[in-house]
Amino acid sequence: MTAAVGQSGNATAVAVNVGVILDLNRRTDVAQVGLSCVEMAVSEFYDAHPNYTTRIVIATRDSGGDVVQAAASALDLINNVQVQAILGPETSMQANFLIPLGEKAQIPVISFSASSPTLASIRSPYFFRATQKDSTQVNAIAAIVKAFSWRQVVPIYVDNAYGEGIVPSLVDSLDAVDARVPYRSAISASATDDQIGQELYKLMTMQTRVFVVHMAPNLGARLFAKAKEVEMMSPGYVWIVTDGITGFLNSIDSSVLESMQGVLGVKPHVPRTKEVLEFRSRWKRKFQRDHLNSYGLWAYDATVALATAIEKAGQATNFTFLNNSSSSNAGNVTNSTDLDRIRASSSGPNLALELSRAKFAGLSGEFAMEPDGQLKGSAYEVVNVNGNGGRVVGYWTRGGGLARELANESTAGRSASRESLMRTVIWPGDAAAVPKGFQMPTSGKKLRIGVPVKDGFSEFVSVTTDPETNKTSVTGYCIDIFEAVVQTLPYALPFEYVPFANATGDSAGTYNDLVYQVFLGNFDAVVGDTTVIANRSNYVDFTLPYTESGVSMVVPVRPDGSKNAWLISKDFRGPPSHQAGTSLWFSFSTMVFAHRENVVSNLARTVVIIWCFVVLILTQSYTASFTSLLTVQRLQPTVTDINELLRKGEFVGYQDGSFVVGLLKRIGFRDDRLVPYDNSDHCDTLFGQGRIAAAFDEIPYIKLFLAKHCSKYMMTDPSYKTDGFGFVFPKGSVLVPDISRAVLNVTEGDKMTKIEEAWFGKNSRCPESSTSVSPGGQLGLNSFWSLFLIAGVAAVSALIIFAATFVYQHRQILLQQQKPSFWRRIMRLLRTFDKKDLKCHTFRDDNRVGNNEVNLVSLNVMSPSAYSVQTEFPVDSSTAAAATPPPIDSSTELHYNDNVEAQGVEISIDLHQNFSGAGQIDDGYDNDEITRH
Repeated sequence: MTAAVGQSGNATAVAVNVGVILDLNRRTDVAQVGLSCVEMAVSEFYDAHPNYTTRIVIATRDSGGDVVQAAASALDLINNVQVQAILGPETSMQANFLIPLGEKAQIPVISFSASSPTLASIRSPYFFRATQKDSTQVNAIAAIVKAFSWRQVVPIYVDNAYGEGIVPSLVDSLDAVDARVPYRSAISASATDDQIGQELYKLMTMQTRVFVVHMAPNLGARLFAKAKEVEMMSPGYVWIVTDGITGFLNSIDSSVLESMQGVLGVKPHVPRTKEVLEFRSRWKRKFQRDHLNSYGLWAYDATVALATAIEKAGQATNFTFLNNSSSSNAGNVTNSTDLDRIRASSSGPNLALELSRAKFAGLSGEFAMEPDGQLKGSAYEVVNVNGNGGRVVGYWTRGGGLARELANESTAGRSASRESLMRTVIWPGDAAAVPKGFQMPTSGKKLRIGVPVKDGFSEFVSVTTDPETNKTSVTGYCIDIFEAVVQTLPYALPFEYVPFANATGDSAGTYNDLVYQVFLGNFDAVVGDTTVIANRSNYVDFTLPYTESGVSMVVPVRPDGSKNAWLISKDFRGPPSHQAGTSLWFSFSTMVFAHRENVVSNLARTVVIIWCFVVLILTQSYTASFTSLLTVQRLQPTVTDINELLRKGEFVGYQDGSFVVGLLKRIGFRDDRLVPYDNSDHCDTLFGQGRIAAAFDEIPYIKLFLAKHCSKYMMTDPSYKTDGFGFVFPKGSVLVPDISRAVLNVTEGDKMTKIEEAWFGKNSRCPESSTSVSPGGQLGLNSFWSLFLIAGVAAVSALIIFAATFVYQHRQILLQQQKPSFWRRIMRLLRTFDKKDLKCHTFRDDNRVGNNEVNLVSLNVMSPSAYSVQTEFPVDSSTAAAATPPPIDSSTELHYNDNVEAQGVEISIDLHQNFSGAGQIDDGYDNDEITRH
């Protein structure tokens, strides 16, 4: 119903009824502060806008803290008062009932205190949340957990819709920062102090010491009073409270604050603007109260937004209700209910639209609605309870994360230390040191450490039972490593070993079964020779490994050749063609230094020098290789290729209960070809009986096996990568980081060496042969291909250079244009090449005339020209005597061009005469040929 009301400046303003539903009788802080701020907002808004044509008229109803009464109040306001909007309700449970009613009547429901994230799932266009939803503050809580590297958090919440609504968002946010929720503690709103104490005692027996409390202030006060009583507010504990408690710290009794010292809390940040400070002063003067909280500011802003929307909507519509067909016939229907009487507001759609568009700078900060009707998120303050109130130690923003000041939000949380993210925090018990977040409970049970039970490889883990005392003893390499690790931890870790055995004392399953017991919660950890593999990490967490990793193959070995008097290098073995070629090669390679021939050319000397180096290297290398063949026994594996095992269908062995059997099946081995063995002696027996051709196992086991049987077996490729042995803990265990760091300290120190020597001995490696096959151990001709290539290139290059030089020096022989054919000129060039080069300084000797000068007369050799002519055409002896030539130097080329016309034939002779030391003449022609011409 609307009416004209008097108002200063506008006597005809339209009155618009607005309902307010709060828990007035219980006089909660939200109700008292909220209603006062709503009334002040209405008064101050219209004082600031005297000319507005609409005016809100408040109609209050008490919900009594009950959802049914809250719904009844809403029906009364809608049907009887005909309100156009409802401010409230106070709690999320009440809002769940009111939202459908508002949607049916098409009137906005604006809550400034219902913060449960589940309300957003209703998706009503008539519901508006003028407060921050709880799913926003959980991100700030997760940022605090991440900053202090806590790995486990236990939420403690009130067991109702308000408490349960935050849990899914909290768990998701913690999971995003690698923090785990191992337990959830739900406390009834009506729980007694004894019931609260019982729940706290249960929490004390757990490892986790980080708690997030989400409940109303009155229940939270009782919780912290009881926690202080049971000494859970002592050093080592961490308590974080949501804004459901943090927002009311200034109104909590001092005795309650005394029990909350050291608590961290988060609450929405309210800027300390001039408007806020002035409003606090006005509110304090009017209501004579001193504890204005953020819910009052949201109530003020929500009222201002509603008044503005009503003014804008009133310009386009009348604030009336449409007729309902069911209500028009209500007089004829005796069983009609209040729900049947609900009519739809004609102005509701426009009013909801204007509210969704609301945007202004309010007292609580920027007031703007998201498309889904949720208030846009704001920054959060991180508060540390200390003294008589809370002290701000940091801020959180959606874009910047944690920061000491809001001015640094652009760089906050990015590669910064927690000291730069937050100010100094005083923790419970006035502790300055940051709590670790967990502690091994002294009053709780010991850690149940599962250990494998096995027959073989007892050096790693051995479980024995004393028949007289029935006491179980667990020893071994892995056990000593774990105990050494525990000793380096900065805190006590009580534990007990529990063998993974059945009623008869035998193993209760495979290693996968043992690891799965941790996932099921039957064991708190597993210590033993447990390998870190991928599929196991889906269920548990592993520490860093403390042994070598990998799976490899072990095969028997056989001697490589025999020592006897007829030992021959393998290079001379093979087909006949290969043996013949190798023999010729070795024979030819010795010619370089066998014949002691004179080398007169520099090119030839270069080639010989290179060949000398080749022969030297070959000689030394083969001498060393041959010596090793005679003095060192070479062992070769019987199998070097896993494909050969698959192709031949050989039997292979594996350690019983190991994950290796799954690996072999994936490789391609059939089940009927896999033979399990219990220990190293059993494996040796299987090899000796010929039942297996190879065995596959992890490298630590293989090394132990080879240490016992070093002369009979060898480790060969292939190797399959694994991460070695590690300790097993539940997923997200807080112990894993500390245990992993302790593993590094032990493995890098002398303690590890001492433990290895104690269980495997100092000489754990095989002294007689290598435990692995190194390829390329044979020395052959192909080992020196680079030397042969260099020598060959040098020889060919020298030959090409010499041939080119010789042809160039005697090019006139090839360039003759006269009758001799090209083939004869080639032959002449070759004969010239076959003679000694008298120009070379090697053949020069000034004291040896016969080698330097040749006198044709003294040698009684006739001139070739005269000889030829006289033979064909006889002349007078006097003429011949007169033609006796003078002495000719050996380096002189004689050119005779005698043209004789005889019987119509022209004879041309061009003689290039070179004289050897013996005085012979080389004219380049056969004498018979000259005689014919």
